[in-house]
Amino acid sequence: MRIYITDLEAYNNGHLVGEWYELPMNGDLLAESIENVCYAGKKACQSEHYHEEVFITDYEAVIYIGEYDDIYKLNEVAEILEEYSEEDFLKLKLLSHEGYKEREVIDIGIDNYDVSIYDFRSNKSFTDTFELLAMKFVDDGLYGEIPKSLEFYLDYEKMARDLRMDYCEFESNIIGRVF
Repeated sequence: MRIYITDLEAYNNGHLVGEWYELPMNGDLLAESIENVCYAGKKACQSEHYHEEVFITDYEAVIYIGEYDDIYKLNEVAEILEEYSEEDFLKLKLLSHEGYKEREVIDIGIDNYDVSIYDFRSNKSFTDTFELLAMKFVDDGLYGEIPKSLEFYLDYEKMARDLRMDYCEFESNIIGRVF
């Protein structure tokens, strides 16, 4: 996660004074970094008093970051996100897609949500992802024991239509469901 921290008073006086920072970082180093931005803003404005307010003018992250988000809290969030696996990030995307607030999910813990993810990005042979999911469910036996001689008669298109009621494709060729 990268954020661009800007001195607010300098910005209000027509000076864009800021710096890119990579999170997470040591808390003391983060405090020093914010002080450096404020000092550079004070210098740019040629003011006598200390500048103390900063805001975020840009960011590069997998989650939404607001201008006035608490930078120290973001640093904690960045530490948590460093531990996430690719599957955890997919779960976070699905939950966000389904209306859950990213920060609440991170605070509560991604493992506290019952989520199923089916990743078909590697399968380039078929166009309808929901039909692939239907085929997977048949192969896994979720519809009971179906003799191989009858599988030809299964209507995967209609099964896919029904699966669309409970699952969503929240990213290209990735389907998920929140229980």
